[in-house]
Amino acid sequence: MGETTSLLEILGIYLIIGGLCGFGLGAGAARMFHAPTVQGMGAFRTLGELNSCESDPASHFSLGLGFFFNAWASSVAAGAFTQDVDHRIIPNWGTAVLIIKNRNIAETMHNPKKMAIACGIIGALVVAFLNTTASAVQSALQTTAIHVLVPAANLLVEIVMPVIFWLAAMDAGRRSGFWATLFGCAQLIMGNAIPGLVLGILIGKGVDDSGWTKITRTMMAAVILLFVLSAFFRGFDVKILESFHLGAPNWLPHIHQIMSGE
Repeated sequence: MGETTSLLEILGIYLIIGGLCGFGLGAGAARMFHAPTVQGMGAFRTLGELNSCESDPASHFSLGLGFFFNAWASSVAAGAFTQDVDHRIIPNWGTAVLIIKNRNIAETMHNPKKMAIACGIIGALVVAFLNTTASAVQSALQTTAIHVLVPAANLLVEIVMPVIFWLAAMDAGRRSGFWATLFGCAQLIMGNAIPGLVLGILIGKGVDDSGWTKITRTMMAAVILLFVLSAFFRGFDVKILESFHLGAPNWLPHIHQIMSGE
């Protein structure tokens, strides 16, 4: 009886969390189609993948389904969701539900109210299912899955995805390829090249479309400042001096200690 009550409580909590999460995701994704008139909340890949399905409910469902099994395995193995739940599964399944009867995307996929409701329901069901099944799996099986899935996920994020983004940048044009390659050096600072590659693509396409305007120059300055601050707070300056077998001046590590509160 106690286990049943506990399971129902967990289920109720996950239904609420998933519903709220899906509500925000659906409304935010739909509002992205109205930018820059209004502000949206989402990811570029969400916008692109929603468009790529061309208002076909089967395509939206199959796209979400392809990532669902990976997210399910990850939640069972590591007890954590992948970003696919937010960016790919819930938005695409919510869209699929809406456009089954109405293919007019202006009234469905681009409608924040309808997307919020549909994705809220989908989110509640998906989050509840993933979490309840993950909690029901034996710890021994979770340990086995961790040894298989975690290395595979790390390989995908650290090697495969950066290569895909870099190839996309090169395909977008010479300027985008140059800035993406340059900012891809974020790998040395952040341990992941994707943020730098994405920023390089944005700057390159911005310059291609508008030239070196005040906006593109401000964006460039902000990106450079971001990299400088990120490198400093990660101690990259001290590490690079040590890698060249150069002793860091005494005041530099002292400043890092003061900034980190040590």
